[in-house]
Amino acid sequence: MRNQTPPAAGKAQAAAQPLDSSDSSTFTKSGPIAALGDRLAFLKGFIKDPNGTAALVPSSHWLEQRVVNNARVRDAKCVIELGPGTGGTTRALLRQMNPQAKLLSIELNPEFAAHVKSVVSDPRLHVECGSAERLAEYLVARRLPAPDAVISGIPFSTMPQDVGDRIAAALSRALVPGGRFVAYQWTPVVAERTIPYLGEPKREWEAFNIPPMRVFTWVKKG
Repeated sequence: MRNQTPPAAGKAQAAAQPLDSSDSSTFTKSGPIAALGDRLAFLKGFIKDPNGTAALVPSSHWLEQRVVNNARVRDAKCVIELGPGTGGTTRALLRQMNPQAKLLSIELNPEFAAHVKSVVSDPRLHVECGSAERLAEYLVARRLPAPDAVISGIPFSTMPQDVGDRIAAALSRALVPGGRFVAYQWTPVVAERTIPYLGEPKREWEAFNIPPMRVFTWVKKG
């Protein structure tokens, strides 16, 4: 999970770093060594920025599957992922997505964005290093259609309220009618930010995760 608070004044905004490939094949690093690499990268991110990472370890397999199923990514033509972290959920999404679908992953932390690029190479995937507030801008730049699903692991509880409000407004505008927004969070703050735009969500708990996570699912009305 990643915070989407813009960098402090005076620090250069990280440039968008696309991941494109002319190869039609998919390559993902997996197995125990890759999992250990993900955990070490995530722990490093937590130590460096605990408010921005908001967890000690990546999401569990059970949480990833709940999020993927709730978002119905199998039926989606375009999916947006906010805060891919070290890429575990990114890989879970790609495994379930249609071969012709597109995934836009937006990550504020340059080190996490670079890590995702190093472990996942798939022509369906585009990685942008920047704030989720700019998701509409990234869609236009990539010539991607309006998303059918948005998945978020960014911790709304640790970002300024106005930033959270702008992200919620941006994703609600971007979603197609009937599109789904799925957020996995420790606190219910994401619901407070999103309810004004998408109404009441379906609320669930995923106990098989460290820590246990709330999972919120919205369906945009037509």
